[in-house]
Amino acid sequence: MELGLRSETIRRANLSAIVRALHCDGPLSRSELGARTGLTRSAIRVLIGELAAEGLVDELNGPLLGTPGRPSAVVRLRPGRAVVLALEVAVDYLAAALVGIGGQVLRMRRVDRSRSSVSVEETISDLVALANALTEEDAGEAIDELVGICVAFAGIVRRTDDVVAMAPNMGWREVPLGDLLARALGTRLRVMVANEADLGALAEQRRGAGAGVQDMLFISGEVGVGGGLIVDGRPMTGATGYGGEIGHMPLNPAGGACGCGSYGCWELEVGELALLALAGHPVDGGRNEVDRVLADARTGDEQALAAFDQVGTWLGRGVAGLVNVLNPQLVVLGGLFQRIYPFIEPAMRSEVERLTLRLSAAVVNIKSSSLGVDAPLLGAAELAFERLLDDPASLAESTNQAEWRVVA
Repeated sequence: MELGLRSETIRRANLSAIVRALHCDGPLSRSELGARTGLTRSAIRVLIGELAAEGLVDELNGPLLGTPGRPSAVVRLRPGRAVVLALEVAVDYLAAALVGIGGQVLRMRRVDRSRSSVSVEETISDLVALANALTEEDAGEAIDELVGICVAFAGIVRRTDDVVAMAPNMGWREVPLGDLLARALGTRLRVMVANEADLGALAEQRRGAGAGVQDMLFISGEVGVGGGLIVDGRPMTGATGYGGEIGHMPLNPAGGACGCGSYGCWELEVGELALLALAGHPVDGGRNEVDRVLADARTGDEQALAAFDQVGTWLGRGVAGLVNVLNPQLVVLGGLFQRIYPFIEPAMRSEVERLTLRLSAAVVNIKSSSLGVDAPLLGAAELAFERLLDDPASLAESTNQAEWRVVA
C-alpha cells in the first residue's frame, strides 16, 4: 500500500513538472522537456500520453529547420481546456480576463470608474457584470473548464482568508471580498484575493521584464505604492500576505498624515497625488491629468520637469533603502512609474547610486515594466493556475464546481 501511494505521489509530481514547464516556457519538444524536468524519455512518453488523453496537451509537428529528417514533434498546452477568471480592483478602474493554461489571454475587459464609487457593494456588482460581459465575446478558441478565480486588489490583503484587511485609498477595512464575490458569482470555487503588486511581481517574473530572474523587487505606483518580492524564484508575501507594503514605509520625518493612519509614508512623496500637486494640476484628476503633466514635460515645462525630478528623487531614496535591505538582482517599476519612467529615471538613478551600498549598486539592475497596466491582472491568472500546476491530475478528477460558466 505504501509503495502504491508513493508511486502515485511521484506520478503526480512528474505530471506537475511537465505541465509547469509547458505553462511557463511555452511549447517544447520531448527532449526539451526531458532537459527541463530530468525525466527519462519513456517516462515523458507515458505522461504526455496521459495529458493528451485528458485533452490538456497536443503534439504538433515542429518547424522545418532546413536539415534532413523529420522535425521533432512539439508538445503544447491547449489553452481552452483549463481557464481561469482573473479580476482586478484598482482605485479608479476594474478589469477582468479569461486566461487559458499556458498564459494565453482569451478575453479581456477594462473599465474606468469614478474614485468616489468604491463601496464594497458597487464594486462586487461591477465585477460580476464585467465577468459576465466576457461571456458575450468570441474567445477564438473553445473553452472547456473554469479551474480558478483570483482578484488582484489595490490594498492590504490577508491571503489566509481572502480578506481585504485595509484599503486606505478606498476606505475599506476587514472586507471578506473572496467570500462575497464567490456568492455573487454563484460559484463554489474559492475566489482568491491577493495584493496587486505581489501579483504584478509574479507576472513580471514569469512573463515580463523579470523573466527568469530569481531575486526581483517589483514596485508599482498609482494613488498608492505597493511592492512585490520574488526570492529564489518564488513570491515572498509574509506570514499572512502583508509583505511588500512598501508604500507605507515611514520615509519622510516631516511628511504628512497618510490614509493608513501613519505619517510620512513613502507613497505620499511618490504617488500620483504627490506628482499632480507638485506639477500644479488637480490632484483628483487621475490618469488623464497625469497624461497632461507628461505632455507639459515633453514641451519643456519647468514645473512639470521639476515635479518629475522631485518624485524621482524620493523614489530613488526608497529604492536605495530597499536594495540595501533586500539585495535584489533586478528592480522592476510598474504602474504610474512605468508610464513616467523616462522623466523620473535620471533623478531616481542619481539617488540610488548615491545611497546604496557600493556592493549592491554594482549589481542591481532597474527596468520599467514590460507588461504595463496588465501586470496585476496577469499575475492574478498565474496565482489562480497554481493548484492545477501543482496537481494536473486534479483536472481529470474535478467535477467543475463553478456554476458561473463561460461560453465558447
